[in-house]
Amino acid sequence: MKSLFKKKLPPIVGLDIGTRQIKAVLIERNAKGFVLQAFACEPISKRAFSEREIKDFDAISITLKKIKKVLKTKVKAVNIAVAGSSVISKVVHMDPEQSDFELEGQIEIEADSLIPYPLEEVYLDFEVLGPSKTYPGKDNVLLSAAHKDLVDSRITLVREVPFEPKVVDMEGYALGNALFYFHPLENEDEKICCINLGASLLQICVWQNGEVIYTKEHAFGMNMLIQDLAAINMMEPDEVEKQILLGTLPGNWQQDTLPIFAANLQQQIQRAIQMYVSTLHGDRPEKIVLAGGGATIPELVESLRQDLGMEIEVFNPFEGMTVNPKLDQEKLAALAPQLALAAGLASRSFSEWHM
Repeated sequence: MKSLFKKKLPPIVGLDIGTRQIKAVLIERNAKGFVLQAFACEPISKRAFSEREIKDFDAISITLKKIKKVLKTKVKAVNIAVAGSSVISKVVHMDPEQSDFELEGQIEIEADSLIPYPLEEVYLDFEVLGPSKTYPGKDNVLLSAAHKDLVDSRITLVREVPFEPKVVDMEGYALGNALFYFHPLENEDEKICCINLGASLLQICVWQNGEVIYTKEHAFGMNMLIQDLAAINMMEPDEVEKQILLGTLPGNWQQDTLPIFAANLQQQIQRAIQMYVSTLHGDRPEKIVLAGGGATIPELVESLRQDLGMEIEVFNPFEGMTVNPKLDQEKLAALAPQLALAAGLASRSFSEWHM
């Protein structure tokens, strides 16, 4: 009966601002489960980023306006995320039952030793995760920090659309939320190792018992493959991406160009997994859940299955979800793994958050 009187939280658009594409997802929750109400994925027409730093504001602004038009929603609240070398997260250990004011003082002391920027140049946030298993009598507290320029530039662009940014997440934890809400569990203690292969970053996120236990970013992405194919075929990178998705790219690129990229990717994944195993002193995962643009290329996924000798599952966050009948089901199926991060951002409307 309690659920009948529980306050329903307003929906929020998950807005994933990538370096080559912007993705958006709107998911609502009802008594029967999740409903995908809208999605959009639009390329950024120019090289608007240098690593994760915005260089061409106009190009991103134009793409954001296209996203708004495609979504066809009155919902203005959005959740965006940041990633890259100027974003830091770390679990620190604090005395329990401190007030927010006391915690803030302690966090600033911790942050000053962890963050390679003056504190006045970063946004700090923290969340008490609960009692520490490794440090008895202490609480685990997640400390997050992001350079103000990285956050402010995105907020400014998003407000011009107009959207209203309500939450700024970290991409690794947004991916964890996508796993929590939209990936089925075989058992309660199951450990899920997810790799998100985007344009410029390979992100590993390991999730267990409702929380992210490990997340790390590696500077490797689909840009290497796209740039090679663009040079070989004398095409713009945007057109290459579009033709890969449609299966219309000329030539024998699957036999000529893809194997070299796949071999490099395999080495990067092996390195990322080894770093995770060494850090947590855990077992090597037997299965990878693959998301991001790389997961939309069947030939690449199959190559990884053979080279890694592991089970590779392509992550479709919308599997089993009710889908608005007005949406393009075929396009959704093709893009689903690429929308995982945006889906995780949209899931913020299912739980309380503070500003």
